[in-house]
Amino acid sequence: MKFTVAAAGLTFCALAGLVTSAGAQEVFRNTVTGEALDVEGQAPKEGRDTPAVKQFMQTGVDPYVEVAGCLPKGEEIYLESCSGCHGHIGEGKVGPGLNDSYWTYPKNTTDKGLFETIFGGANGMMGPHGQDLELDNMLKLIAWIRHIQKDDVADADWLSDEQKKNFKPFDIKAWEATGKAAAEKAQCKISGN
Repeated sequence: MKFTVAAAGLTFCALAGLVTSAGAQEVFRNTVTGEALDVEGQAPKEGRDTPAVKQFMQTGVDPYVEVAGCLPKGEEIYLESCSGCHGHIGEGKVGPGLNDSYWTYPKNTTDKGLFETIFGGANGMMGPHGQDLELDNMLKLIAWIRHIQKDDVADADWLSDEQKKNFKPFDIKAWEATGKAAAEKAQCKISGN
């Protein structure tokens, strides 16, 4: 009898743990203060219910990274919202470069960290963009920033081992000649989308 009750108790605890972890969301924190970001309360209502956003909110990993069909929209958002400070291809201007292996905030080597910096802002002139950009578009922006990496991918923590094998450093001439046109023909789609 004691064994049956103990086994039932362990089974219940294991199932409760699975339910909790399956619906668990990442906690996103301000890059400067460390305070929790109110993503739910501040982000625009549009662009929240996509499979990519749902996956990102649970894992902190941007599923659009290296999805060719998502890059043109990411580039468009980057040119509108980021290039004035960070340069046309992330080379840096008033703000730091975004296309190399150095990150002002080391946490930005992860998709979650870069999201937190874009959403909540940082030091200097980097204001928060959490109210300006739809979450799905912010993930496409992050995918573009990851794509313009020009350095060796050894330190590209945001890429999986498989992505690292196929990654080629960004070449603006190749992108403008054939890469962008090919990406525009592809779909911005992840599995489950």
